[in-house]
Amino acid sequence: MERMSRISRTPNKVREMGLGLTSCALLLHLYLVMCAKGSESKQIRSEDNNIIIQLPGSNVNPHKKSDAIHFPQLGMVHKFDPQGHTDNHHHPSISHMDHKMDPSAMRFFTIEDMFVGKKMPLYFHRTDPSNSPHFLPRDEADSIPFSSKQLPDLLRRFAFYPDSSQAKSMERSLRQCEAEPMEGETNFCATSLESMLDYNRGVFGLNTPFRLVTTIYFSDTDVSFQNYTILEAPKQILATKMVACHSLPYPYAVFYCHSQKSENKVYKVLIGGDNGERMEAVAVCHMDTSQWSRDHASFRVLGIERGTSPVCHFFPADNLIWVPALASI
Repeated sequence: MERMSRISRTPNKVREMGLGLTSCALLLHLYLVMCAKGSESKQIRSEDNNIIIQLPGSNVNPHKKSDAIHFPQLGMVHKFDPQGHTDNHHHPSISHMDHKMDPSAMRFFTIEDMFVGKKMPLYFHRTDPSNSPHFLPRDEADSIPFSSKQLPDLLRRFAFYPDSSQAKSMERSLRQCEAEPMEGETNFCATSLESMLDYNRGVFGLNTPFRLVTTIYFSDTDVSFQNYTILEAPKQILATKMVACHSLPYPYAVFYCHSQKSENKVYKVLIGGDNGERMEAVAVCHMDTSQWSRDHASFRVLGIERGTSPVCHFFPADNLIWVPALASI
């Protein structure tokens, strides 16, 4: 049995808020700190000083082996791939889906699909926030190597066998973070909350406040893949720039963040599942796909070629979208 270290810990302040059904613990944490002046401090205070949230500490010990570490994304081989490579084919109905289809690719649609009453099969990755890795403080995160060249040392640090599923997920995440961005794009892997906010400031400008937009689940369900129907007219967030941050499987919280110069449109969309579930989902439409890989999964799912049509996709709750604070709906 694999011996692993547990480094996930939920801050008491956040736990007391009881925001269990979504990634609210993490999201509220992020939302409150994004305007903080002293991001290097261990305590983050909201602007009105009414709420203080403690940054999660770390029990990372390179010499300690304990019971378990939670990798909520480990089952998702295609959790996130900047190049969009999968083995998917065309966009099927659920009832006639090819048995080789990877359901995680069923998140793409076209901008013409954004109308009330449209039904489409969609996959939403689900994680339990109480078991999800949390950010380390910047000084601790910066003290840990973050490079595929250092993978053997990292596996020893976290007590993972080289051929374990955890080791393979770590290697995949590291290589994604080391991949070159496509033309007109910047990317960055945030290993701490502070580094994520610094990247955002570099995109939006030092004097431009920004805010978080995320998918909100209104109910709990074990269903990840089903038909969803658009229930209300999508609401566009008029943002001139945006940063998308995708969670990656790693022993502590790591997000692949990127921003593109090409035009993107951000929407909030109220959708309902066949099982009665409802959510306010964040969707992004990439208006120019001419620089994308020809093998991008979206082209095979939608049956289109790059540069011929905007490509849209929904974000699960553990992925983050940052927009200027003044962006209106």
